[in-house]
Amino acid sequence: MTATAPPLTRAERLDRLPFTREHGRLVVGSGLGWALDAMDVGLISFVMASLLAQEQWGITATELSFIGSIGFVGMALGATLGGLLADRFGRRQIFAVTLLVFGVATGAAALSWSVGALLVFRFLIGLGLGAELPVASTLVSEFAPARLRGRVVVGLEAFWAVGWTLAALIGYLVVPVSDSGWRWAFALGAAPALYAVVVRWGLPESVRFLELRGRVEEAETAVRRFEQAAGVEPVPSPLPQPQRVPGPRALWGPGTRGHTAALWAVWFCINFAYYGAFIWLPSLLFASGFSLVRSFGYTLIITLAQLPGYAVAAYLIEKWGRRPTLTVFLVGSAVGAGMFSAADGDTAVLVTGMVLSFFNLGAWGALYAVTPEVYPTVLRATGAGAAAGFGRIASIAAPLCVPPLLELGGSGLVFGTFAAFFVVAAAAALGLPERRGQALEDGPAATVPSDAVTG
Repeated sequence: MTATAPPLTRAERLDRLPFTREHGRLVVGSGLGWALDAMDVGLISFVMASLLAQEQWGITATELSFIGSIGFVGMALGATLGGLLADRFGRRQIFAVTLLVFGVATGAAALSWSVGALLVFRFLIGLGLGAELPVASTLVSEFAPARLRGRVVVGLEAFWAVGWTLAALIGYLVVPVSDSGWRWAFALGAAPALYAVVVRWGLPESVRFLELRGRVEEAETAVRRFEQAAGVEPVPSPLPQPQRVPGPRALWGPGTRGHTAALWAVWFCINFAYYGAFIWLPSLLFASGFSLVRSFGYTLIITLAQLPGYAVAAYLIEKWGRRPTLTVFLVGSAVGAGMFSAADGDTAVLVTGMVLSFFNLGAWGALYAVTPEVYPTVLRATGAGAAAGFGRIASIAAPLCVPPLLELGGSGLVFGTFAAFFVVAAAAALGLPERRGQALEDGPAATVPSDAVTG
C-alpha cells in the first residue's frame, strides 16, 4: 500500500474494480440458487397439467387455479419479510435460510396425499422462494462495479431462464412417464436444501451492510478479497458514517414516493401478465387439443426463447440505460401477448409464444437491474422486497382470473388482457430513475428523509 494513495470509501474501491473471478463466483453462486427457484416455480405448471389429466384426482379448473396461486401468497409474504430481514440480519444469511425453507417444502410436496396438503406445501415453498429473489439481486448489485452493475444483475436474472428450462425438461421427460411423475419432479426440486449450506459458507456478505452494522473489519476483508482477485492494491478507507435504520414508511417519504409508486406498478403488472400466461400455458395447450407430451414440448421450446431475451437485455441495459430497455421490452411483451391471442395453428402458437417469452424475460432482467438502484443501502433490500411482495399480489390473482376469462372470451381474451397489463407496466416504467453508470451512493436514492427513520 502506498502512503500517498488517496482515501476511497469501500464502495468506491469496489466500483473501481474490473469484473473478476470473485464477481463471477458471486453471480454463479447466487444464480444457481436463482435457477433452482425458477425450476420450482416452473414445475407447478407441469404438475397442474398432469393432475388435470389424471381422472383419479378429479380436479377442477378452480382447484387448479388455487394450486397455481397459493404459492404466490407465500411469495408475497416471503418477499416483504425477506427484504426487511435482509436489511436487519444480512443478505447472505437470509439468502441461505430461504433456500433451505423452500427446498425442504418442495421435497415434502412430493408426498402430498390430497389437494389440501399440496396447497399447504405450495404456500411454504412460496414463502421461501419469495424471500430469496430480492435478497439475491440486492447482494449482487452491491458488489458489482457501477459501470457494469446493470449487466451483472441481468446476468443473474438470466439464471431464471436456466431454471425454467430445467423445469420444462423435467416436465417433458419425467412428469408424463407415470401418474407419479409429478411427485418425482417435486423430489428433484428439493436440491436447494443441500445448496443452502454452500451459500452460507461460500458467498461474501454485503460490504455496505457490514459497514452499516459497524462490522468494519469484516467489510475490509471482503473488499480486499475482490481487490486481490483484480490485482489492485488496497487504499485507506475512512470510517463509515453511522446511519439510522429507516422504517418501511420511508418508502413513501418525500423524494421516494414517486419512484416507489412507479416501481410497484411495474412489478404488479409484469407479475400478472407473466404468471397468468406461463403458469397456465401447458394446461391451456392441453385443453386446446394438444397431447400432454406435445404441450410440454411446445412449452419447452417457448421457454428456450427466454435465454436470448436475457442476452439482448444484458447488452442494452448498459448501452441504452435501464428505463429505455425496460420500457422497450415491456412494449415488446405486449405485442407478443397480442400476437399470441390471435395465433391460429401450431406454427403461429409456437412463434408468437417465443416472441412473448423473449421480450417478457428480457423485461424481467431489466426490472431486477433497476429495482435495487431505486433505494439507498439502509433501505435497499426492504424496498426491493416490498416491491416484489406487492407484485406477488398480482401473481396470486392472475391464475385465479384465467378460468373466468376463458369462459368469457377464450384464450384470445386471456392474452389480450395480459397485453394490456404489459402496456400499463411500460407506461409506469417511465417514472423510474435512470442510474446507469452511477454509484449506488449517488443521486436521490442515496438519502432517506430524516422524518422517516426509526431508532
